[in-house]
Amino acid sequence: MTKLTMLATLALLMPLAVSAQGTPGSHFIENWDLDANGSVSLEEITERRGDVFVMFDQDENGRLDAAEYVLFNETRAADMENNAGGHGAGGGRMQEGLTLAFNDTNADGEVSQEEFIANSAAWVAGVDRDGDGAISAADFGPQGN
Repeated sequence: MTKLTMLATLALLMPLAVSAQGTPGSHFIENWDLDANGSVSLEEITERRGDVFVMFDQDENGRLDAAEYVLFNETRAADMENNAGGHGAGGGRMQEGLTLAFNDTNADGEVSQEEFIANSAAWVAGVDRDGDGAISAADFGPQGN
């Protein structure tokens, strides 16, 4: 993976970082809110998850195998370490939606692109604390995590 690709990947995977203003979730919203309306819709989540999948599907076979998921996990762990100040309570909800266990719905040890994309709605539901069907600043912070 090239340095540019790795940097782009890290930007997509920083759902919990805090921006300079200190607003929980602001970096996630900046990177995943494609229409810049202040919230991330299911459609935006689905598109971005597709981008993330393609970045880690190194052999371009439409599946994240064990080795590719190791790289995916290492990248997410590096992001968590580099952005520890912005993670706090609720980090597990965001990260869970990217794990092998969450996405391997047929339990075959790999994640197909279809599985990864199909789990977009479940990921939104797990993070959407206020139940409005999108992820916004209201879904971050210490309440209800």
